[in-house]
Amino acid sequence: IQLDGSHTPAKRGGEAVGYQGRKKSKTTNALFLTDKNGLPIAMSPPFAGNHNDLFEIESHFQKMLADLQLSDISPDGLFMNADAGFDSKKLRENCQKMGIIPNIDHNKRNRKKAYYQDIIDEELYKERFSVERTNAWIDAFKILLIRFERKADNWASLHYLAFILIFLKRNF
Repeated sequence: IQLDGSHTPAKRGGEAVGYQGRKKSKTTNALFLTDKNGLPIAMSPPFAGNHNDLFEIESHFQKMLADLQLSDISPDGLFMNADAGFDSKKLRENCQKMGIIPNIDHNKRNRKKAYYQDIIDEELYKERFSVERTNAWIDAFKILLIRFERKADNWASLHYLAFILIFLKRNF
């Protein structure tokens, strides 16, 4: 599975909105889990964009894994690719507790000392491109490219509709 986050500009404000300096606007953030083909399989609850992807990662990750388990997908034994923005001891420990093998790129700015011995599988990490492609597929839906909904649940529901359309387009 692949893990990545996405900041969406929120032009009308609303729930789960915060100023993101890099985008110079108010944004909403969400995390996505995809399979190796880039099909979205889980989404975190939306949260304010003034936080990085690791903000409350434990609760967001648990919510996504709970959604997987509701769909009869066991996380045990899965490999998870994530970029350097997700390089944290807490996320790695959370993954291992759930039986997921983390393959997370090293964040050189985040490392003062080697607090764990981990090895990244470069061949497996190349598959992370699929989640970036999924973000592009999601951005192809103009209604999701810029958030105009004031309610966070409505915005998340539109993502689930996009996930259904992506699944149908790729499989039929």
